[in-house]
Amino acid sequence: MAVIGKLRMFVVQEPVVAASCLIAGFGLFLPAVVRPILDSFESTKQVPAPALGDVVVGMTGKKQG
Repeated sequence: MAVIGKLRMFVVQEPVVAASCLIAGFGLFLPAVVRPILDSFESTKQVPAPALGDVVVGMTGKKQG
């Protein structure tokens, strides 16, 4: 219970630092959890690259002759 009391006192004395630590912890926790979940969906299948001619036409609006 002493740790909880010290934590409460820290939050009361330094609310900005405590909020910053909370946000940083959340930011470090999210990638460690979300990335493996996204990888497990197997939705990251490789998409074939378009032909270079199609890219040129799309960028310039002109066909390569």
